[in-house]
Amino acid sequence: MNTDSPIVGYHKDEENDWVAELACVHLQHVRHNPPWVSRPWVITVDGRKSMLGHKLPCKKCDLNAPVDTI
Repeated sequence: MNTDSPIVGYHKDEENDWVAELACVHLQHVRHNPPWVSRPWVITVDGRKSMLGHKLPCKKCDLNAPVDTI
């Protein structure tokens, strides 16, 4: 099953990577690391703002994982 959840915010982790905060209260890294992961929108403020509300698949929801904390 693929449970999708909207992005409601962002923060950087201790390694300075961007983390999406999802409406389901799980966290998910959103790295731009070509050629493996192409998410150029994550590197600019406007790009991140444009993706607020965009749904990402949440494997943690599929596993009934507890909520994440920041």
